[in-house]
Amino acid sequence: MQIGIGLPSSIASFAGRRGVRQFVKFGIVGASGFIVNLIVFTVLQRLDPLHNQTLHYNVLYSISFLAGGVSNYWLNRIWTFRSTGHAVREGAQFLTVSVIALIVGLIISALVAPWLGHGHRTWFLGTVAGIFVNFFVNKYWTFNGATA
Repeated sequence: MQIGIGLPSSIASFAGRRGVRQFVKFGIVGASGFIVNLIVFTVLQRLDPLHNQTLHYNVLYSISFLAGGVSNYWLNRIWTFRSTGHAVREGAQFLTVSVIALIVGLIISALVAPWLGHGHRTWFLGTVAGIFVNFFVNKYWTFNGATA
């Protein structure tokens, strides 16, 4: 049996599940946060004549990373999970989850690096592990009471 645009009903059913829709939205939000991070970093770098110094680079990197994170939190709160919970509490939880996901990604990268080296494959596996941790912990802890 075919549904919609010609997908088998089992695939259409899977794609229509709430968790899958949320995961796709989470990915879109993550991509937009990356763009915010990149734009903020580029603008700050162009405005700071000392950006090549380590301290200045770390400050610019931190500001742009936080800008992307705030963007991700806000869009996930209002669009992905449609949360009406306490914004400051959820924001602190979101930040905590981001740090946990980063640590998981670094651990996975360290575990596979002896076999794969420190290239893109290792980065990819660490990033994917972090994405899944980030999504599921945010879904079931940060935005637990959300209606979407």
